[in-house]
Amino acid sequence: MQIPAEVAVHFAAGTLVAAIAQDVESNEVLMVAWMNEEAFKKTVETKEVTYWSRSRNALWTKGESSGHTQKLIEISYDCDGDALLLKVDQVGAACHTGERSCFHRTVAD
Repeated sequence: MQIPAEVAVHFAAGTLVAAIAQDVESNEVLMVAWMNEEAFKKTVETKEVTYWSRSRNALWTKGESSGHTQKLIEISYDCDGDALLLKVDQVGAACHTGERSCFHRTVAD
């Protein structure tokens, strides 16, 4: 899949954008991670969600070691072009703790 020329996601040299993964069926927010331009392009091309790991300083495709994969269904970007919303088909847990979503704790009820 080619990225249309009018897509205005702002990847200045070395810049990361927030990437919010949301379950395509339930609309549950699963996680927030980071993408650089290379991760974005790889995700669009392969339909397997790839992020930039700030701790490892490297690309990582979700599920490459855990088997908990994210298949890209749809990708949108915000009005400023500095955040992405990924609608995904999540297989297994999205969170590294084993929880379905990284947002499984609350501050107050």
